[in-house]
Amino acid sequence: MTYIIGEIGQNHNGSVDLAKLIVELVARPVHEDLFGLNLKPMNAVKLTKRDLNEELSESQMKKAYNSPHSFGKTYGEHRAFLELSDEQHFEVYTYAKSKGLDFVETLCAIGTLSILKLFTPDFLKVASRDLTNLPLLAALAETRIPIILSTGMSGKDELDDALEVITRYHSHISILHCVSEYPTRPENLNLNSIPYLIENYPDYTIGFSDHTVGITAPVAAVALGAKIVEKHITIDRRMKGTDQAGSLGPDGVNRMVRDIRLLEMSIGEKIMTIPEGVSAAKLKLERSIAAKRELMPGDLITESDLHMLSPGDGFKWRDRANVIGKTVKTKIPKDEIIYPGLIQ
Repeated sequence: MTYIIGEIGQNHNGSVDLAKLIVELVARPVHEDLFGLNLKPMNAVKLTKRDLNEELSESQMKKAYNSPHSFGKTYGEHRAFLELSDEQHFEVYTYAKSKGLDFVETLCAIGTLSILKLFTPDFLKVASRDLTNLPLLAALAETRIPIILSTGMSGKDELDDALEVITRYHSHISILHCVSEYPTRPENLNLNSIPYLIENYPDYTIGFSDHTVGITAPVAAVALGAKIVEKHITIDRRMKGTDQAGSLGPDGVNRMVRDIRLLEMSIGEKIMTIPEGVSAAKLKLERSIAAKRELMPGDLITESDLHMLSPGDGFKWRDRANVIGKTVKTKIPKDEIIYPGLIQ
């Protein structure tokens, strides 16, 4: 079953209460009305923790941040407003656990490992920007908490370097295909990277971190073999914040999870088979050999006497040798199915 992560990111807008509302959204049951199916909701939520002392250069932190989505006059003030404390992360973690969800934490600097004094996330996430931050990867790997990597800004060489560092400590690693373009243009997505990763990194779980608009890409990613899907979510896509508009709102969350879960049920096996549910349609709609004219007892049936009509409970055309050349026992009206008991 696909492991689906609802990424809160900075969509909490600096509010623990808003973060908890998003947790509630993630934990909602998912129901498919037509078949009356109760489907498994998302598996986890994810928060991001930064250390502002290890974020940007001093000049960039002091740079004016003039944007309708800004929460401060400078980028540093903006980031400080959006940053939840270790204790607040623990509060959201506890709430998520009370809702039966796993908790994933993106740690963006060595200083953020202080959060581990309060709780242990189920996974540590490495953001695309930090895949080449090898000192951070070593520090995260040393905890031996399972790690999820995003490839959004890196190629194979950078990914291999990251894996070499982490596997010195453990091999509980997942790799997510990702494109760090917000939102990602369809022509830049290259979902075929997923089967490429599956083929070239068979020792790791492969998934997809999505920044596209809508739900088509994550569903397609699962069809291509992704075992993890990560998607930004929000209570309201119209809220202030740079990630809000590109996230899934409540209806989008429900539709994405529904479609992924239905797809999981639909994949099946690499065989051709007739499902049980097709039997009624097969009987009603498939064609059988029928009389093209009225056939009387003693008539010898020829191919010109035959055509194909529904229902499908009689001879098939491939069985016509069992009909042609046979003698009619009982009158067969025109356009009626020729059944075995009517001929000899």
